[in-house]
Amino acid sequence: MHKKILFCATVDYHFKAFHLPYMEWFKEQGWEVHVAASGDMDLPFVDKKYNLPIVRSPLNPKNLEAFKRLKRIIDENEYSIVDCHTPVGGVLARLASRDSRKKGSKVIYTAHGFHFCSGAPIINWLIYYPVEKWLASLTDCLITINEEDFRLAIDDKFRAGRIEHVHGVGVNTDKFKPVDIERKKILRAAYGYKPEDFILFYAAEFNKNKDQRLLIEALSLIKNDIPNAKLLLAGEGNLLEECRKLAKDLRVDSMVDFLGYRKDIEQLLKLADAAVASSRREGLPVNIMEAMATALPVIASDNRGHRELIINNKNGWIIEDANVYEFANKIKLLANQRSFLSKLGTNGRKLILQKYSTSKILEEKSLLYKSYMAEGEGAVWAIP
Repeated sequence: MHKKILFCATVDYHFKAFHLPYMEWFKEQGWEVHVAASGDMDLPFVDKKYNLPIVRSPLNPKNLEAFKRLKRIIDENEYSIVDCHTPVGGVLARLASRDSRKKGSKVIYTAHGFHFCSGAPIINWLIYYPVEKWLASLTDCLITINEEDFRLAIDDKFRAGRIEHVHGVGVNTDKFKPVDIERKKILRAAYGYKPEDFILFYAAEFNKNKDQRLLIEALSLIKNDIPNAKLLLAGEGNLLEECRKLAKDLRVDSMVDFLGYRKDIEQLLKLADAAVASSRREGLPVNIMEAMATALPVIASDNRGHRELIINNKNGWIIEDANVYEFANKIKLLANQRSFLSKLGTNGRKLILQKYSTSKILEEKSLLYKSYMAEGEGAVWAIP
């Protein structure tokens, strides 16, 4: 085996968003880094990149061609480690690595949130659960990023070589950090907001799971009590126009800004007062960790990822049963008690620094990587 690692995922943007620090770490260890995913993005710290026709729909025939090409790549390169991410990328990489594992490769798969979980639709359990449990037998190390998934994999006896819990993909706390009042005023002026506005922020695709309707409905309940409230919704998706219509129907369209796809999330968080999150299911949401790193309190719906990050009355609140009235009440509480808001935000940043920063996650993952690198020439990892 050679000192080479293959990172595999469905799309290459996944690596730019979450894995560059770990690729850089492998280069520093003297390893050759390859990437296989859909897309032609130029990535740093990569020696060779393969653009595969992987698509998110698991039954799309293009994935069969992607599998054949991926298997050839793995067999020809004799990787020590195949690191797999994303649901479809993780399935294809583990299947394509079966012969390579017999020759000593190690396969590591990171589950960025199982599609089956407490409260998930029964169809998810019928489809995804048996697939993931079977594929665990083709996995040398299964990494989970939240406690609920970790316990499920252990209790249900997923037959991976090892099952580990790592605290997410990490947040750059030098980039996502709070700013002082004067800098916040300058940022608000640059974006067209007033110093006295009470700004709530949420970045997510507009779909059924992210449920932005809940936030718009909550805003409509406080529009008379907090007339200076602004809800900033970044993202695109097939339910965007429906949410625009809802805001207009509830007469809060002047209080909701639909920002579209953004590359300036860092600045938008810094000008905000609080973060909100209405998703029904999450693994360990990076958008919430970035908000916490920026010292924003968080009001969020009840799911496993949010529960992992938010402690009631310490750095925000978990709202059970998608209760729109409780969402509205907590927004009002923060708007009227700015000192409490600041305390919650400070606590949230401390939690990120303690457990979820990129440097902390790199410490956790490098120990895992080294345990396989020490086995002769290395291991193969799969990315979910």
